[in-house]
Amino acid sequence: QVQLVESGGGLVQAGGSLRLSCAASGLPFSKYAMGWFRQAPGKQREFVAAISCSGDRTYYADSVKGRFTISRDNAQNTVYLQLNSLKPEDTAVYYCAATGPIYEHPAPLVSKPYEYDYWGQGTQVTVSS
Repeated sequence: QVQLVESGGGLVQAGGSLRLSCAASGLPFSKYAMGWFRQAPGKQREFVAAISCSGDRTYYADSVKGRFTISRDNAQNTVYLQLNSLKPEDTAVYYCAATGPIYEHPAPLVSKPYEYDYWGQGTQVTVSS
């Protein structure tokens, strides 16, 4: 049974930082590309960032480029999202997701929710002004 469990969300002031974690189990983690998405109330789920199986390639939404950093530790089956210079508009539930297994490299990093196979339950990030 595949499980993705996010943690690290919380309440932070504008300009602050948070580090989200997503612990994966039940899948060959190093064969899955990972992504982070977010969903604010009344809005569609939107892509935030993605990382390749080995971690050598990353892809970001324009809205977070230069402020957020995605990384992964395959030995720990964990993917991270470092959130810096947070803005009130970053307030949302943040989800991690997995797509794969991937056997051909390099594979394109994808950004549509339907392209991901497994999802976590989400962690709330609230940024106050």
